[in-house]
Amino acid sequence: QAQLVESGGGLVQAGGSLRLACAASGRTFDRYAMSWFRQAPGKEREFVAGISWTGQLVYYSDSVKDRFTLSRDNRKNTVYLQMHSLRSEDTAVYYCAAGPDGSKRTTGAYDFWGQGTQVTVFS
Repeated sequence: QAQLVESGGGLVQAGGSLRLACAASGRTFDRYAMSWFRQAPGKEREFVAGISWTGQLVYYSDSVKDRFTLSRDNRKNTVYLQMHSLRSEDTAVYYCAAGPDGSKRTTGAYDFWGQGTQVTVFS
């Protein structure tokens, strides 16, 4: 079974940093684009960042651009979301997803999802 497992979430003070990781197993994901979405309470799941399967193309939402960095290591079947200058509005459950195109910003464009990891930013 293909599986995506997120890790690295936690509680962090505003202005701090966290690094999320998404490890893929059960199949080879090096031909898949990988993206991160997040969902805050009472809100829809929203696109955060996506990366092509080669790692050469990276896409960010306007709300995280210049603060978050997405990268991948295909040898380890893992993608990383480095988050800096965190704000209270970044508080959400963060989900990793795999699909054919990392530029897609809708959940329906992705074939596989992780279970999510909670990020809480406090002031």
